[in-house]
Amino acid sequence: MSLTKKIDFALILKVVNANPNGDPLNGNRPRTDFAGFGEITDVCLKRKIRDRLQDSGECIFVQADEKKIDGMTSLANRAKDKNVGLGSDAFGKKANKDETAKKACERWFDVRSFGQVFAFSKGDDGTAGVSIAVRGPVTIQSAFSIEPINVTSTQITKSVSGEGDGTKKGSDTMGMKHRVDNGIYVAYGAMSPQLAERTGFSDEDAEKIKTVLTHLFEGDASSARPEGSMQVLKLIWWEHNCKAGQYSSAKVHNSLLVNPDGSYELNNLEGLIPHEINGF
Repeated sequence: MSLTKKIDFALILKVVNANPNGDPLNGNRPRTDFAGFGEITDVCLKRKIRDRLQDSGECIFVQADEKKIDGMTSLANRAKDKNVGLGSDAFGKKANKDETAKKACERWFDVRSFGQVFAFSKGDDGTAGVSIAVRGPVTIQSAFSIEPINVTSTQITKSVSGEGDGTKKGSDTMGMKHRVDNGIYVAYGAMSPQLAERTGFSDEDAEKIKTVLTHLFEGDASSARPEGSMQVLKLIWWEHNCKAGQYSSAKVHNSLLVNPDGSYELNNLEGLIPHEINGF
């Protein structure tokens, strides 16, 4: 059975001396908007959700390069491989697109959650290209900081061995490292029962995402995000009493007021009780 109730949620995140989401077009500095507020993109957040789901044993279509477990070199190979995907026939000229989309949703957790566009060009064997779009029921917004962030940039020196046998020291290379000293970020999301009917996204699937949201940064440490520098403070979870929802997502999200120190206030909406869950 697909999702039976509309769900809204909010994540309150804390960043201390870390680069939560670098911008490759700006020297990998932490992302900010024109007003100086920090941003963690929705794509970045969904990447972490996918990784945590994969860590818990779920089958994921869009796998990170460092977390590939099936040896596939591309999404097209993963989709068309008969052992790990749906097989090439599912994307052939005579394939039933609706049936292929249904099988993809059954196979991969992230496809039935976030959706996916299977867009393949003409094959080497002359087979026609195909484009199949799956619209997912789970949406999440970019996270923005409550206040403008302060970015600290530090010049670093990288020393490596030179070519040859490694006995000769190579010249030092200069570089830059950036971090957010301290910031509170908030992200909002929702789950649509109407779209869940098309992908088969269930109440059980929603609970799995609910669980991994509180563990979002566990196992995600790197040089830019040292262990303990990223934290989920709170997950606010609203379950409506029907598929249509008692209130619009905008009204539900606006009922949460987050303060610069990470504390928050909730304006009560009649008949809709939020669940307040501590981060891991």
